[in-house]
Amino acid sequence: MTDTLPITEAEQLSADLARLKAGERLKWLHDRYGSRLVASTSFGLQAAVMLKLIADHAPGIPVVFIDTGYHFPETYRYAEELTGRFGTDLRVYQPTHSAARMEALWGPLWEPGKENMDRYAMLTKIEPMDRALRELGADVWISGVRRSHSSTRTERPFAEQQKRTLKVYPILDWPDAQISAYMHDHGLPPHPLAEQGYVTMGDWHSTRPAVDGLDPEATRFNGEKYECGLHIDSGNSDFQI
Repeated sequence: MTDTLPITEAEQLSADLARLKAGERLKWLHDRYGSRLVASTSFGLQAAVMLKLIADHAPGIPVVFIDTGYHFPETYRYAEELTGRFGTDLRVYQPTHSAARMEALWGPLWEPGKENMDRYAMLTKIEPMDRALRELGADVWISGVRRSHSSTRTERPFAEQQKRTLKVYPILDWPDAQISAYMHDHGLPPHPLAEQGYVTMGDWHSTRPAVDGLDPEATRFNGEKYECGLHIDSGNSDFQI
């Protein structure tokens, strides 16, 4: 007789969510976890999709935006437009070090080099998000990560345990075509920089458009990596979120 390991909460949650549609997933999560739940947005190219789904199916979920201090001006204006449109309960968190202070102490940390980029991710994204989770009393985190975003996400389950936090991805299985159709059907505005060839969105110094045949996964961090640090594989993470 073969012993079987007990199923984890994340594994059971993944199985439950797989049977539902995106809007149903959000409502079910809100009904189940209530105040333990928080969502995040970077106001990226298709951020309007998740914000619309939350507004329609679980408007009580607070949404965290990590303001690194280095977003494109268009991103800040897009954030204002979407927040006003959907009445989003937006919670803005920033690094403990200002952009000017970071650069004075350590220079441009986003330049090539793993140690620099890891420190940049920790200071500008991971620590502020960790602080947001603590202050909001949340241990279940909703993200708009999708499998079609990159090769690092193709095997991602609907839910996974990342240190102390249960991370959940309600639109994980949406292909790009479904995102485009949803935005068209609901009259949702794309990020203003989409028309300039940007296929992913991050800080201005480490994001570039996919022009001249550039692979989409090479448009972030000079092609050295795609993930910013918030959505890395929990099995390979040394971070504390």
